[in-house]
Amino acid sequence: MELLLHYVWHHRLFPLAPLLTTDGQPVEVIDPGLPNRNAGPDFFNAKLKIGGTLWVGNVEIHQKASDWMRHGHTADPAYANVILHVVGEEDCRIELPGGEVLPQLVLRCPADVEQRYDELQHTRHYPPCYAVIPRLPRLTVHSWLSALHVERLERKSLDIARRLEQHANHWEDVFFVTLARNFGFGVNADAFEAWAGRIPFRAVDKHRDDLFQIEAIFFGQAGLLEADEPADDAYYQRLRQEFRYLQRKFDLPRPLDAAQWRFLRLRPANFPHVRLAQLAALYQQGQTLFSRLMEAETTTDTTALLQAGTSDYWHEHYSFGHASPRRTARLGAKAIDLLLINTVVPFLYAYGRHRGDESLCERATRFIESLKAEDNHIVRLWSEVGLPVTSAADSQALIQLRTVYCDRKDCLRCRFGYEYLKRADCIPSSRPSEK
Repeated sequence: MELLLHYVWHHRLFPLAPLLTTDGQPVEVIDPGLPNRNAGPDFFNAKLKIGGTLWVGNVEIHQKASDWMRHGHTADPAYANVILHVVGEEDCRIELPGGEVLPQLVLRCPADVEQRYDELQHTRHYPPCYAVIPRLPRLTVHSWLSALHVERLERKSLDIARRLEQHANHWEDVFFVTLARNFGFGVNADAFEAWAGRIPFRAVDKHRDDLFQIEAIFFGQAGLLEADEPADDAYYQRLRQEFRYLQRKFDLPRPLDAAQWRFLRLRPANFPHVRLAQLAALYQQGQTLFSRLMEAETTTDTTALLQAGTSDYWHEHYSFGHASPRRTARLGAKAIDLLLINTVVPFLYAYGRHRGDESLCERATRFIESLKAEDNHIVRLWSEVGLPVTSAADSQALIQLRTVYCDRKDCLRCRFGYEYLKRADCIPSSRPSEK
């Protein structure tokens, strides 16, 4: 298994017996080299003593020696400086482009490491490495979660960069599209992003002082004003008539198919109608919202900027034509925290990177470390096995861990996985069930 050979070489998990090349020369690994995840040899700048001679160069690893030819390395100059070929099975001799015979080392994965790796790969429970968590030093946990949190911020920054390309580098527009996606709170995230892509912002700007017209455009482009019913709802009929006028005036794109909106298992307060009404009010009240959020110094300030209400109709309705008890249709504290975590913080970080303003990046970190951890099944599962989750930075790190490492079974790049593989006392007799 080639990936495991990479791992054993990188972390020097060698068998106790002396290392020898296939022609009997002793090998001393002074430095295994720097892992290379791009094209070229697997490890750069390794330092090895082979037969008493010090060599500095690259190392290539394959499951079978013949993979060298199969992968086309024989005539590739990028592999001319390989000083050792590490293989799981030597099935042929390898020559470098100059004709020299390449030293080869057959590396055996320690049986206990292989056993623990198999355990991680094939368990049906999550987290698979739970047995090692209580044994980990606090510094190990903190450093890995910090790295994962930064990884997640970087990934979100790339998402923002892609949206900027699609929207001619209009930061305000891209902020609104991202905010809209996160107003879907997972279930309707894709629908909200698709809907936001149908909003012509320059046209909406002309009517930004009129909440009714903004609602007409928002609900119309969401495909929620297409039906003739409810005929007895005067507000619905007025919105529908206004949307038809604005649709012709601005030659609006085709509305979203209303079937894309999901309602199953949603509380009425989370219905797309209510969220769209909240977005409309936020957009109407929030001239230069993006700029003001980037300037806000505290989470209290940002929270205040996101506390938009709705038009009066939505104080007594969750959808068109269905009256409900009167209430205040404002975003709750948990919903605003999620918007800060998933929208404001990534934009502070991305905008800071864009402008070369480190203070914005530092503010992003300060904000997310001050927010409470998210309460979801991923966070709960890690908490149950003894991992401390104290802030939104931790919960974001654990979401990154789950989606990028655990779900892909990429345990060899995970620091928790590394700790599990190297500890002989971490194979449990039973596992907790995932909830």
